Amino acid sequence: MAAQNATHAQVATGPQSEPDGVRDREIGTEQQHLDRVYRRLEEKIHEAEFLMDDAAKRGQVGTPGALAERDAQVFRAGVHLNRLNSEFEDFLFGRIDLLLGKDGKKGPDGAYTSVEPADDAVLGDRADIAETLHIGRIGVLDADYSPLVIDWRAPAAAPFYRATPVAPGRVVRRRVIRSKGRRVLGVEDDLLRPELTATLGGSTLPVVGDGALMAALGQARSHTMRDIVSSIQAEQDMVIRAPAASVTEVEGGPGTGKTAVALHRAAYLLYQDRRRYAGGILVVSPTPLLVAYTEGVLPSLGEEGQVAIRAVGSLVDGAEADTYDEPAVARVKGSSRMLKVLRKAVRGVLEGPGGPERLRVVAFGARIELGAEDLKRIRNTALGGTAPVNLLRPRARRLILDALWSRAGGPKRYTDPELAAEARSAFDEDITTEDDFLAFLDAWWPELTPRQVLAGMADEKRLARASRRVLNPRETRLLARSLRRLDAAGRGPLSVHDVALLDELETLLGAPARPKKPREYDPLDHLTGLEELMPQRSESRRERAERLAQERRDYAHVIVDEAQDLTPMQWRMVGRRGRTATWTIVGDPAQSSWSDPDEAAAARDEALGARRRTRFRLTVNYRNPAEIADLAAKVLALAMPGMESPAAVRSTGVVPRFAVAGAALGPAVRAEAEHLLADVEGTVGVVVPMGRRAEARGWVAGLGDRVVVLGSLEAKGLEYDATIVVSPAEIADESPAGLRVLYVALTRATQRLTVLSGERDDPDADGVPDLLRD
Repeated sequence: MAAQNATHAQVATGPQSEPDGVRDREIGTEQQHLDRVYRRLEEKIHEAEFLMDDAAKRGQVGTPGALAERDAQVFRAGVHLNRLNSEFEDFLFGRIDLLLGKDGKKGPDGAYTSVEPADDAVLGDRADIAETLHIGRIGVLDADYSPLVIDWRAPAAAPFYRATPVAPGRVVRRRVIRSKGRRVLGVEDDLLRPELTATLGGSTLPVVGDGALMAALGQARSHTMRDIVSSIQAEQDMVIRAPAASVTEVEGGPGTGKTAVALHRAAYLLYQDRRRYAGGILVVSPTPLLVAYTEGVLPSLGEEGQVAIRAVGSLVDGAEADTYDEPAVARVKGSSRMLKVLRKAVRGVLEGPGGPERLRVVAFGARIELGAEDLKRIRNTALGGTAPVNLLRPRARRLILDALWSRAGGPKRYTDPELAAEARSAFDEDITTEDDFLAFLDAWWPELTPRQVLAGMADEKRLARASRRVLNPRETRLLARSLRRLDAAGRGPLSVHDVALLDELETLLGAPARPKKPREYDPLDHLTGLEELMPQRSESRRERAERLAQERRDYAHVIVDEAQDLTPMQWRMVGRRGRTATWTIVGDPAQSSWSDPDEAAAARDEALGARRRTRFRLTVNYRNPAEIADLAAKVLALAMPGMESPAAVRSTGVVPRFAVAGAALGPAVRAEAEHLLADVEGTVGVVVPMGRRAEARGWVAGLGDRVVVLGSLEAKGLEYDATIVVSPAEIADESPAGLRVLYVALTRATQRLTVLSGERDDPDADGVPDLLRD
């Protein structure tokens, strides 16, 4: 493949990212269009309200015909108004710029119907954009019946989902639009025909995001560069269009576009087979930072709850990871050994000190008592069931009543079966309606919550009993101490590993049913007094999304991004959400931050079961210049000897910069950030050891939003125009996977990379630390 020999190919344009001015201008363009759409929507809402007022006046005539006409008009106007109101927010998410169609015919929505371009749409390497379509949740026409927004379900919207670089059809540029309410937040482009110089309104078609690099590569004069573009397109297209059955595994090094390819695959599959994936698609990202990027690439596809994008630390309803565990603690919590510890911990809460040790009731005129040994035997019998612990409570209650009935001599008192059954029923009713018995049952077998059990594990003595022969004393001590940040009810800061433990505990305990929320009153319900004719107000998009996110635990398709970072316990958590799903799994073993990949692989295999797997590997790195990729490859050789890094497609001639900061990290980082802010027009990422994140934010305070500080474990999947990697040795020493984490940190930059040596590094005369020398 040509891409394999492309490491030192030159691209005259150099930088990957477009100037901020281009991005801001394009956001402004989309904002103008969105403003126009909202003005039109407001007009349509006023029209619907007028129709309803007019219908009310018609009812005053009193004739049967007028009443029937009023009823019908109210119904139609109510449906229309409800739909407009429910779809009013955040509904514009895409745009496609198209070549002239082959037949020149238009459909009812005002868009050209042809899938393929006209024969004369492309002249050499130049073409004019003949049609621009914005894609949204509902179709909107202007006053002249020209399309302002195409309904995402309409045939004209299909190319937004189906077009790929290998089979682009008429699509030249595909744009994802991120908006909130009435404000456009960002745009991201895919260039499906990078070999073309396309014009729109007499000006060259601007491209934002990764599409800018593809445009530079595709229009480079070198035939080698054109071959590289073809290689990238072919690799990615194979993944996007892979058969949907079973599991699709995608491996690829930094900058190969794994995440974007997997997300476009989701959109492609969902549009190709809507009915099959009506059960929803779950996208799992390793960090909240990457979730924000993911939401920009994959729009919600116009139907609430259809695509759920979650960080690993946000998969459990009501829990949100907002802190980090030390590496040694994370290794304990993430290990599959925790399953045994949690099972014992659940029993330990029931069997722990402080609970009632005897039960006394009065029956048949006498006092009946069950002692500690009786209660222990009953609890052990009840726990012998396979149901979750909270769901075993009715069984335990029945066993207690059986024991009391037997202790009272009930079986000997009644020889007639019917009389015995009646007596037993009355006996049970008398006891179970007593407040003392109910209080005993609540204290002896309380309904446990996952948070309560997790918080109880902060008791080192209790945890030692649960972890005996599973964890060593040091691991038990570290685990207990990490959970002391929670109060008795389990409220407090959670780590991403705590969330997986909560999910496991919820399975072990059984979650109580959630009460249904009452529907909010809608003035439309009684606007005309014709409740039987007015449609019930449908849930708003936001209400439906929230409800489905809470209720859905099993999905039709699951995408796991940066899968190499999932711990065994996290794989169990994700696996529960895809028991009957098809899967797309993307990752790179060389970037794994988990210390025991073999243990994680076993947990992944258990989650996926016996499903057939199709594997793909992406080999082209189009994020990093060759100069940065070559430096990162030196760390890869130490972290995973024999692992081949992806081939970089471009060379800028700018080598990474090395500087020695020693103990004065703060001033050195600030000075370098200021230098890079002047050198690049985009973002500067400062990657520091996890323990220095708060400190590092102070180093760059006041430099503006273009500078982003992140810990080494937060950098996965992200990219910046320039990156400063601080204290490589400290990052490498953070955990057994530290060298792989450092490899990730070195591969975030698209243009410039600076490495600052700290006290632990051993730089040479040129400032190159020992880990990065040949």
